Amino acid sequence: MTTESVFTGLKVLDASSFIAGPAAATMLSDFGADVVKIEPPGAGDPQRRLSSVPPSPQAEANYSWHLANRNKRGMVLDLKSPAAVEVLRRLVCRADVVITNFPHGTREKLHLGYEEVSGWNPRVIYADLTGFGDTGPDARQPGFDLTAFWSRSGLLAATRDAGAPPTVPVWGSGDYTTAVAVYAAVTTALYHRERTGRGADVGTSLLATGVWATGTLIAGALAHGTPFALHDRKAPANPLVNPYRTADGEWFMLVASPLRWPGLTRAVGHPELLEDPRFADLEGMVRHADALAGLLDAAFRARPFGHWADVLTRERITYSLIQTPEAAARDEQLRANDIVVPIEGVGGLTETVNSPVLLRGVPKVPAKRAPELGEHNDEILAELGFGPAEIEALRAGGALGGGPEAEPPR
Repeated sequence: MTTESVFTGLKVLDASSFIAGPAAATMLSDFGADVVKIEPPGAGDPQRRLSSVPPSPQAEANYSWHLANRNKRGMVLDLKSPAAVEVLRRLVCRADVVITNFPHGTREKLHLGYEEVSGWNPRVIYADLTGFGDTGPDARQPGFDLTAFWSRSGLLAATRDAGAPPTVPVWGSGDYTTAVAVYAAVTTALYHRERTGRGADVGTSLLATGVWATGTLIAGALAHGTPFALHDRKAPANPLVNPYRTADGEWFMLVASPLRWPGLTRAVGHPELLEDPRFADLEGMVRHADALAGLLDAAFRARPFGHWADVLTRERITYSLIQTPEAAARDEQLRANDIVVPIEGVGGLTETVNSPVLLRGVPKVPAKRAPELGEHNDEILAELGFGPAEIEALRAGGALGGGPEAEPPR
């Protein structure tokens, strides 16, 4: 039985790859959109291989492919082949949304530039993604989330401790963040089309979303603010916002407002700290951050995390255990809130990560495996009006890369 949802009947052409564009299309598919993903012949979208590239966790299932491409139908289409142009035109003409991340210049050569696409379909929502934006000296520079989102935005330089060199962040995290921005751009444009009847050209860049994620620090720099030094856990800028270690070796993040200072002194068993003039206000705590961090460090190291969870909760002080991804995957809170959901049809994989947008009372489509390479070629071509002889001619002409290149679902 088909699940009816917000975008049931909406047709999306996913002409993007690796990772943000496809993930945005997946978010639309989660709410019922019919997404057709086109891939080049041969190896297809490079994300098909991401699960096997270090430091991705080693597993039997191709989990990253299914995460960003579930619930789609897949076609192989060689956009470099002249015979593919008519197929692409028909795909565009039936689409409500086209998503691409081909670089400027390349997309025009492949007949995926906005002018040509909107000429075929004036009502289409054309959503694109770049590394560094549409203009400027680096507009055509290739960009991944590690470079454009994390490194160029200032986020990576600020996300480390004093004395530590920059590290490699969780790759893909900037892409999945950017996917939400692409999804937001598409849904905004769909509302615009509902009001005006006109299509739209929308998009974002990894750099834009990276700067948005670093917004507090970038806005502070724009205000000519004086930055604090890089974080030093033993002498933090604010010892009430700091990671601490417990007696059983767990780490947790403390985020206590000054209003919770009396409760924190009770929680750590040192109410006399309320009378210490060094810590009478936040300014004093900052001036004597090393002393206060040392006191809290010693207190928290004296008891196991379970004790601190009880007393901090009782005092209504905000904290969180710093979990590994493996521990987070087992966290019952994720399943209680459908943050992790079942997925069908993948050997060695029974669950995947849900997209973060929630419409209460409106169901999402149950997650099903991502398509095999070229799996739905004939089915979609028939829907586009191509007969069997025409499909064979397209295959012979190279538009389909010489035939279905299916791989077993994993």
